[in-house]
This record gives sequence, structure tokens and C-alpha cells, in this order.
Amino acid sequence: MVKKSESLDRGMLDGLVGYHLRRAQVAVFRDFAESVGQLGITPGQFGVLELIACNDGLNQSALARALGVDRSTLVAVLDRLQADGLIERRESATDRRSHALGLTGQGRAKAEQARAAIAVHEARVLQGLSAAQIDELFAALRAIG
Repeated sequence: MVKKSESLDRGMLDGLVGYHLRRAQVAVFRDFAESVGQLGITPGQFGVLELIACNDGLNQSALARALGVDRSTLVAVLDRLQADGLIERRESATDRRSHALGLTGQGRAKAEQARAAIAVHEARVLQGLSAAQIDELFAALRAIG
């Protein structure tokens, strides 16, 4: 096993944005799991909860577009969150073919707990960056995706 402190020739990997994004994602997700894991939600589930919390009545298609995932992929996540009592699917007032999504009381409480833990997590992940660097990082990531 190669120790982290060892210097490796990474070839062209050092010049690939995907390589650095993936390494950063792994580090961020690891810290997320340590910070928020006791709440029993994943980063993806939190993203779903947060978007529903901020957009009560959102339909599944709009949610899938906002997350950049296939609608069929989202269904399994929604099924899990509903089974856990965190979200509810209601009849849409404007489209009988779709459901309006909302958080349950338990879902709102879980989202609040997660937000508090995530605030600590984000501060820890970004602690080595200045405010200007954080702004630049977010701007660059938004430009890519």
C-alpha cells in the first residue's frame, strides 16, 4: 500500500479536472459520512430533502432536473425517504399525472438536524481556503456544471 506522503508520478492525471474532482468528492463524502452519518442520510438524500424543503409541492420531474439525475433513478430515493417517513407524495393540484412532494414533520426535523451538522462539515472541509478562494471554487464548479 502506498502511503499518502509518498510522491508518485501521476502522469497526466495531475492535469485532469475529473481526477481532482473525484479525489475532492471522495474526501468531502468521507467527511460528510463522519459528520452526518449518525442521522442516517446520504449526501444525495440530503439534496433531495433540501430541494423539497425549499420548494414544497415540487414534482418528481422538476426535482430530477434540478439534481441532474434520471427520473427513474430518483424514484428509488423518494421511495426510501417516503418509507422512512421523511417525505410525502400528494396529488398535484395542477397535474393529475404527477405528485407534489413535501416534507413530513419528521422530514423537516431531520432536515434541520442535517443542516446543523452539514454547516460544521462544510466549515471543516473549507477551513484551508480563504473566502475569496471559496468564492472562486464555487464559481469554477458552477461554470463546469
